[in-house]
Parts: sequence; structure tokens; C-alpha cells
Amino acid sequence: MKAKLIGFGEVEIDGETYDYDVVIDKGRIRKRKKRPSRTYRDQYGHTPLSINEEIPWGGKHLIIGTGAYGKLPVMPMLYDMALQRGIEIIAIPTAEACRLISEKEGARVQAILHVTC
Repeated sequence: MKAKLIGFGEVEIDGETYDYDVVIDKGRIRKRKKRPSRTYRDQYGHTPLSINEEIPWGGKHLIIGTGAYGKLPVMPMLYDMALQRGIEIIAIPTAEACRLISEKEGARVQAILHVTC
């Protein structure tokens, strides 16, 4: 699976361009549904990533692209849940996350990519 941050607000995965946050679950790509996390927006100043969303828990690692400038808040409860499940979270700016995804086998990739801030 090849991924790259094209620029602020756009990511390309296997030749397909997405202008919204995406979730990669064992090679399948879907739009991130942020609504369950919006209740925390005022607390963080931005809609964070929380366990209320559909998180792809199926692997040993969860790559989180935290945005072009690394500003996506990841709530502590997400780290706690990952620890309970034995999953390592790798939360890095989206451009770096895309490079890491490109190094892995597509069927083994579990990731959430934030494409703006």
C-alpha cells in the first residue's frame, strides 16, 4: 500500500486521492466518522480522536497520522484501550505516517490519517 500526504487536506493512497480523514483497516479504506468524538471538541479546541469512533483494532500496531502539522489530539483513553489490547500506537504527523504505511504490507495496515492541521 502506497500512501503520501499530497498537501494540506489531501492524502493519496494507492493512486486514489482523499480530501477527508481516512481509516485504513487491513487494506480497506473508509472515511473517518468523527461525530462520536465531537462532544470533546470544546475540551480540546479541535475534534480529537477518541475510543467512541470505529477504531481499527485488528493488528499489533495502530498508526495515527496526526495531521499536516501534527495537531490532532489523541485522547488518553485511546492509549489506555490500546494498552489493554496489546496494541502499540504510533502517533506521528501524517506525512511520516504515510511513509510508514508505504513500508508495510497493505493487509497488515491499521491506520487513521488526519489530513488537515
